[in-house]
Amino acid sequence: MVFTLLNIELYKIFRKPRTYIGFVAIAVIVVLIQLAMKADGPTWIKLMFSGMDDMFAIQDGNVLNGYFVCFLILNTLLMQVPLLVALVTGDMVAGEANLGTLRLLLTKPISRSQVLLAKFMAGLAYTFILLVWMAILSLFLSMALFGTSDLLVNKSYTIIQFYVDSEGDDVFWRYIAAFGFAYAALACVAALSFLLSVFAENSIGPIVSTMSIILVFTIISTMDLPLFTRINPFLFTSYMTSWKGLFNMAVDENGAAIRGSVYSWKALMEALAMLVGHILLFFGIALYAFRRKDILS
Repeated sequence: MVFTLLNIELYKIFRKPRTYIGFVAIAVIVVLIQLAMKADGPTWIKLMFSGMDDMFAIQDGNVLNGYFVCFLILNTLLMQVPLLVALVTGDMVAGEANLGTLRLLLTKPISRSQVLLAKFMAGLAYTFILLVWMAILSLFLSMALFGTSDLLVNKSYTIIQFYVDSEGDDVFWRYIAAFGFAYAALACVAALSFLLSVFAENSIGPIVSTMSIILVFTIISTMDLPLFTRINPFLFTSYMTSWKGLFNMAVDENGAAIRGSVYSWKALMEALAMLVGHILLFFGIALYAFRRKDILS
C-alpha cells in the first residue's frame, strides 16, 4: 500500500511546474561556473594561489581540472540547494490542504501514518534525484570538460594535495562520499520543511519558515559566542557542511599527509548521526501532529 501511495505522490510532485525549478536553477548555475572557468580559469587560479609561488610551482593545466571545478561548485551551490528542496517538500501537505484534497484523501481506507510516510518518502526521493542531477553536472560534466588531475584544496594557511596518479585516484571516492553526506543534510532540510508543512494551510509559510530557520541557525553556528557555542552541537546546520571533512587528510608522526586517509572519521560519523537523528525527530513530530490534526480542508 505504501509503495502504491509513494508512486502516486511522486506523480503529484513531478506534474507540478515548480518541481523543475530546482533542476533548471542547478543546471544554469553549474554551467555558468564551468563556462567562467573555461574562459578565465587560469587567471583566477593565479589570483587564488598568489603569494605561494615560493612554496611550489602552480601549473594551470594540472590545478584547473574537473575535480577542482566540482569542489568550487559544491562550495558555491550546496548552501543554496535547501531552498530548492523546500520549494517542493514544504508544499507536500500544505499544498493539498490549500487545494482541499487532503480531507478527501484521508477518507480513503488507508491510515494517516501510511499517507504521511508515503509523502515523506516521496520528498526524500525528490531530494535524492535533485542531488544526483547536481552530481552529474558538477562532477561528471566537469570531468568531461576539464579532465582529471590532482586536487588542491586551500585550507586557511595550508594547501592539501590529493593525488591522481599511477597509485590510484584519491579524489573520486571522496566526492561520492561527499554527495552522500550532502544528501543527509538536504534530507534534514526536507524533513524540516515537511514538518512545517503539516501545520500550514499553504506552501509559502513552510518554505519561508524553513529558510528563516536555516538562516538563523547558520548565524548562530558561525558566531563564536559562549551561549551560541553551547547551542551549536544541537543545531543541524552545524553539520550541513560536514562533507568538507572528507577533503582533509590525517598525518603521520612526521607531519606528512597519509594518502587515502581522512582527518577524522569519528567527527564525520558523529555529524552524520546528528543529521539522521534530526530527520527522525522532525518526521516523528510531523507524524504525531498529523495523526491528531483536525483536517478541515
